Amino acid sequence: MSELIREIEEADIPQIRDLLKMVFGDAEWKEIQRLGGMTNHSYKVTRNDDQEYLARIPGEGTEKMINRLDERKSTELACKLNIDSELLYFGDDGRKVMKFIHDPQEMNEDVMKKNENLKQASAIFRKLHTCGENTGVRFEVFEMAELYESIIRDGGVRFYDDYDEVKQTVMRIKEAVDKKCEPHRVPCHNDSLMGNWVLDGEGRLYLIDWEYSGMNEAMWDLSCLSIEANYSSDNDRDLLKEYYGKSPSVDEKKRFVAAKLYVDYLWTLWGLTRVPFDGQFMQEYADERYKRLKKNIEVYRGLK
Repeated sequence: MSELIREIEEADIPQIRDLLKMVFGDAEWKEIQRLGGMTNHSYKVTRNDDQEYLARIPGEGTEKMINRLDERKSTELACKLNIDSELLYFGDDGRKVMKFIHDPQEMNEDVMKKNENLKQASAIFRKLHTCGENTGVRFEVFEMAELYESIIRDGGVRFYDDYDEVKQTVMRIKEAVDKKCEPHRVPCHNDSLMGNWVLDGEGRLYLIDWEYSGMNEAMWDLSCLSIEANYSSDNDRDLLKEYYGKSPSVDEKKRFVAAKLYVDYLWTLWGLTRVPFDGQFMQEYADERYKRLKKNIEVYRGLK
């Protein structure tokens, strides 16, 4: 164990004891295990009765990036809908205690391409998107993009030579898609990376970590999953068919592919904002996103 990890764990122990005492009336545990991830400090806590819980301490500085009260609203909704684990406590500062998802399986692209998991993911999204609730939490993609553009300029990072042309194309596609079907905002997860899916030992899928959730267009979630799981066109077809309960129309396919453009457009810009801090790694991240964005513009144009 590195000294940094040991120091983090030692600093967190008093907070974990406080959390347990607040939730259970005592701070006893049989075993505690640090989980992955460096942004937040999360632990699997096994109590003396062998019940397992997740205790999370927000990472230093995360209060500048994450509105924890907004996150709590979305987490409470997800738990109410039974698509995340049971929530026992969520503090104003972002500390939380949840039931630990028992025997979590390794998650990767291949796991998320399995038909049974694709079906479960689609059902989770449909349940979330059709719940009829408004969390009041905003996720404004193109407002965020404008902010990122200004940060990129201030940071002296170079835009791509054809950026203005590509941006105009994305905006024209958005206008055409919105004209066909007026945008409708629903509760969305907005960050359906592989690390935010958990498959338990009995094969049940959960969607976790609602830090970036908010009201958005439904297709963002499906398109984000498709991108992050590296779905093939066949996988995409199956995902949409499960979500809609029928073969998707051309307009539904266009909304889906257009959402892929929005996902990569936003996170390309985010990646460029990080280049002054993280160097070549983030430049390559942005380059990969941008390359896929342009490829999917051609996919969109080919839909008839």
